[in-house]
Amino acid sequence: MPGLTIGDTIPDLEVETTNGRIKLHQFCADSWTILFSHPGDFTPVCTTELGKMAQYSKEFYQRGVKLLGLSCDDLQSHNEWIKDIEAYTPGAKVNFPIISDSSREIIKQLNMVDPNEKDSTGNLPSRALHIVGPDKKIMLSFLYPASTGRNMDEVLRVIESLQKASKFKVATPANWKKGDPVVISPDVTNEQAKEMFPQGFDTVDLPSKKQYLRLTKV
Repeated sequence: MPGLTIGDTIPDLEVETTNGRIKLHQFCADSWTILFSHPGDFTPVCTTELGKMAQYSKEFYQRGVKLLGLSCDDLQSHNEWIKDIEAYTPGAKVNFPIISDSSREIIKQLNMVDPNEKDSTGNLPSRALHIVGPDKKIMLSFLYPASTGRNMDEVLRVIESLQKASKFKVATPANWKKGDPVVISPDVTNEQAKEMFPQGFDTVDLPSKKQYLRLTKV
């Protein structure tokens, strides 16, 4: 779907949320932000997702990550729905803001429209998630159909991966999880790698004899 994507700066929209009116650039300034949309309030998959996001919120906050939800219902609906979310996931508190987009104009600007899911008003929000970096640019995007709930362990994993990559000249390999070795960026020479990673690194011996797969821990 055309529109906002990885590398783009999010628009500086002023939005109404359950925590008051906010401007996106001010909200996202100098921090990481998870901006995630839902097809609608009082729907089963969305209720489980918001509960899990609230349950994981401390993990995100500890990593300097803010949360910002969005649904196409109004603020009164959001506030009533929060009671259901917290009841379904005991101990979870929805203390992050949820944007109200009754006009469905915000989802168009944030590339969060589901082309297949509609009601009498028009297209619903997709089950989308943007991870926004401190520079207000989109670092990663997920797009799920309405029938599939998101995995919060995966959201947390990619946050940790993105933060590693932004701090060091590394990338994370397939199935990487916190504590696993990372790979050194190909544009880092071996001499540079010795200085940048004094803890050492291992070069995988491959049939090509090209020394591009170097593993280290950071």
